Amino acid sequence: MTAKKRGQANGQEPPGPAAKQGGARASVALLWGEQEPPSRGPRPSLSAARIAGAAIGIADGEGLDAVSLARVAKEFGVTAMALYRYVPGKAELLDLMVDLAIGPPAPVADVPGGWRPQLTEWARRCSAVYSRHPWVLAATGMRRQIMGPNQLGWLETALAALIGTGLSAAQRHDTFLLLVGHVRNIAQQYVDHDEAASAEWAQLTADVLERHADRFPALTSAIAEGAFAPQGRDPLDFGLNRILDGVEALITRQAGP
Repeated sequence: MTAKKRGQANGQEPPGPAAKQGGARASVALLWGEQEPPSRGPRPSLSAARIAGAAIGIADGEGLDAVSLARVAKEFGVTAMALYRYVPGKAELLDLMVDLAIGPPAPVADVPGGWRPQLTEWARRCSAVYSRHPWVLAATGMRRQIMGPNQLGWLETALAALIGTGLSAAQRHDTFLLLVGHVRNIAQQYVDHDEAASAEWAQLTADVLERHADRFPALTSAIAEGAFAPQGRDPLDFGLNRILDGVEALITRQAGP
């Protein structure tokens, strides 16, 4: 089976003409505005950014699965083939969508108090991005993607906040991974949450534990004490503070007496 037929069998769009040859390089050129301008043909009436913006609107309203070049083309009253002049294929479109959706990095350098409040603000701004565009979780988790200027900017901002802490470059990067992993985990919980299903699960669990409380004393006690009741606080806070507590302890230990 050819690559094109495999893609069609999986419900995926076949790659555009340029995507067959460009691959990752096509994404890099698109994200960084390094595409070669067309040497012939009519003057472009669209742009890659406008196309990605329309795709973002579709993903925000209908989910990532609703995004296709054919669907985006309808927004402009053109054929999907007409978009290939600007975007090599769907993979490259997704890369551009992600970079445009997350936007420029959070400006945290002026947050008073040093690295810890700066990273706290960074994490909150990052969380807000996933809240506005939940599909970004799937788009960045489904494959290894090329990072654009905005994504690299967020990484740069987090690493810059840790300059002067005494942490090694690897430790600064590991701290970033811990933070973004926690933010993504909380964001995924929001995406997966189903209020009705959760209520039903809670009731069924309570019923089971009432009959088998002796087998799960710690869980039964925790539920009785309100462990699973709404806490009225941002669920991001607990894990974020524990991560930063650990980083602070590491900085202090490495600084020595």
